[in-house]
Amino acid sequence: MNKFLKFIFIVIFVFSSGFQTFAQFTNEEIAKMEEWEEYLKTAEITGHEQMQSREAVTNPYILQLEKNGVARQAIWKNPEGRMRGYMEGWKWEIAAYRLNRYLGLNMVPPTVEKRFQGNRGSCQLWIDAWMSLKDKYEKKIRVPPIKVLHWNRALYLQRAFDNLIANVDRHQNQYLITEDWRMILIDHSRSFRTSKQYTTKLIYDEKNKQGSRTMKELPIEFVEKLKSLDSEVIKNVVGEYLTDKEIEAVLLRRDLITDWINKKIEELGEDKVLY
Repeated sequence: MNKFLKFIFIVIFVFSSGFQTFAQFTNEEIAKMEEWEEYLKTAEITGHEQMQSREAVTNPYILQLEKNGVARQAIWKNPEGRMRGYMEGWKWEIAAYRLNRYLGLNMVPPTVEKRFQGNRGSCQLWIDAWMSLKDKYEKKIRVPPIKVLHWNRALYLQRAFDNLIANVDRHQNQYLITEDWRMILIDHSRSFRTSKQYTTKLIYDEKNKQGSRTMKELPIEFVEKLKSLDSEVIKNVVGEYLTDKEIEAVLLRRDLITDWINKKIEELGEDKVLY
């Protein structure tokens, strides 16, 4: 195959593989998100088991669900307050999912409020992933060359999202990886901080210990959605799951992100920062 035909083949393959979109769930999966939300809310709980792990700080439960012959698992949690030195909140799980949907990321599994054992809590659809980021590093699995661009851009979006919601606890087991190298993000119960530390600087930029993990490239569509956020928009998106103070903190971080983007555009040119 000559170089020109090889180039054309690669271009066709990339665009036919869905790389033109920045969502991590497929179009078919996204179309069923509302159905899964309704399923999580209304499905019968046929069994449950509490997770036993050092990393399961919030003592979540794995629920067995069934409705109309469809059986699935879900993660249910209801932490509220300080646990092992961290502020935890189940409502933040739902707010993170809803914001992720509004921004077009579609990287967070369907998450709703559901009562279990008489208590309110968040209920997130269980995702059977190929591996976690921790597995990837421990087993030294390399991203296939044809997937590198898509994978890196997913990482940049994760950093932008965690910057926006002030997620202080994105460890490697919270990145789920599908067999076709899509990235799914779970566990947001340590998000939406309001202190000065999380409203005057970003988690991911050049000024902190994770400085190499910046928002190097971002989709124009995502940035426009980010800019569209205001108090009313966020309230309409997240409902009761964020307080006014938490919404205000989101908007302060939104401004930090857009300022960072504008600075990078000035330094590198728009075509190097936005796509």
